[in-house]
Formats: sequence, C-alpha cells, structure tokens
Amino acid sequence: MHEKRYSTMTTYELQQEIAALNEKARKAEQMGMVNEFAVLERKVIMAKAYLLNPDDFKPGEIYQVEGDPGAYFKIEYMNGIFAWGFRLNGSKGEEALPISMLKNLEKEDE
Repeated sequence: MHEKRYSTMTTYELQQEIAALNEKARKAEQMGMVNEFAVLERKVIMAKAYLLNPDDFKPGEIYQVEGDPGAYFKIEYMNGIFAWGFRLNGSKGEEALPISMLKNLEKEDE
C-alpha cells in the first residue's frame, strides 16, 4: 500500500493521522519499544508541522524549542516546514527544525 505524503494531506487527514500515530506511540511506549516510540513521535512532529503556516515563523526571531525546556532557537531562514538556524545555548552549529517544534515566546507571556 502506498502511503500519502503529509504535504498532500488535507487538515482532516493530518488530524486523523496524528491521532493514529499517537495511539501507536502510546502502545509502543507501554510495550517498552523505545525505538519504535521515538520514530512515531518524530512522525507526529512532522505531521503537526503541516498543520501550521510557515509564514507565521520569521527569520531573525527567537522561539522556544518544544520538549526542550530552556532551549531557544533563532531562525536564519525558512525552507518549507523547516526552520533553519541555531540553538542559542547550543554548539551544534546550524540545524533544521520542523516548525511544530518551535513555540512563539510571546504566547508564553502573561
């Protein structure tokens, strides 16, 4: 069976896919299948990225990294659903993160 690419799915199809992946990930975690869980978690992140608008993510701005408390990411440029840039506290060099991993700092403020 040929799987549809996330980029061709409708919002509804993406939401269904995310729900199915989350359920599979929950089962994998319960069964102690760490590698399988990590793969499914990554697929969820990718699918969620296609529900967002890349135009909402601006080069030069700083975002919090989802799931990595205290980590901040500065976008250099956008390429589709990927933000390319640097972690402010990291020494990794340039990397690409799916936009679903980035949280706008303004939304954190009271």
